[in-house]
This record gives sequence, structure tokens and C-alpha cells, in this order.
Amino acid sequence: MPEESTTPDLVERWQEAAEAYARRDFDAGIFAPDAVWDFSSAGFGIFEGVAACRGFLEDWLGAYEEYEYKQEEVQDLGNGVLFVVASIGGRLAGSAGRVQERWAYTVAWANGMVTSVIVRLDIDEARAAAERLAEERG
Repeated sequence: MPEESTTPDLVERWQEAAEAYARRDFDAGIFAPDAVWDFSSAGFGIFEGVAACRGFLEDWLGAYEEYEYKQEEVQDLGNGVLFVVASIGGRLAGSAGRVQERWAYTVAWANGMVTSVIVRLDIDEARAAAERLAEERG
């Protein structure tokens, strides 16, 4: 009987972590100590280090009374790079209206941990950048 791979399925780990964060469970532990969350394309800045990444996510999700994350597409581009398109939305605290947005995430992994997440609104630009990153890491 062949041995099963002990390499973590990065697609599965990302999905599980995203679902945990949507539930406001911030103990998923997927970020490397020096991880970077780059949300500068939308004017939110760059967060460096696991505590800063977690703090950003706590603040972001804390702004919502209801939050939903729906992964629409995910590709493992190889060399530890995922490309993800997700629809996020919900109801902001104190508001009756709902928001809905589509974001693209380029997620780089090393040793089973996320080293960087780059978030972009332009899906095509993000896909091209993710593909370049996977090639560069090859």
C-alpha cells in the first residue's frame, strides 16, 4: 500500500483557516512569525508579523455584525503559491445595509506556513502576479 503524503494540502489549509476566521476563531495558526498581509492595493496598508496580521483580521472582521466568506476559485500554482478568488460580504456593525466584494488573494507558503498574502481587487492583475510569483519561486 502506498504511503500517504505528509505534505499539507495548502488549498485545504487555506479554506479551513478562512472559515475559522469568518467564525472569528483566530487560532488557526497558519501564519509564519514574519508573515506579511499586504492590503495596500485597497489603501489598508501592509501588516508585518503574525501579531499584526492577526490584529488586522480581528479588526476587519470586528467591523461586521454578520460576515460571510465564499471561496469562488482556488488554484495551487505550485512552488508554495495559491491564487484565491473569494466573495466576502455581510452587514457592518450599526448598519442595515449589506456589502459584497470580490477579492483576489495571492498566498505564499513555506514550511506549511503562510509567509505572505497579497490582496487585490483586480482579479486579472492578481492572477498574473500570482503566476509570476510561482514561476520566480520555482
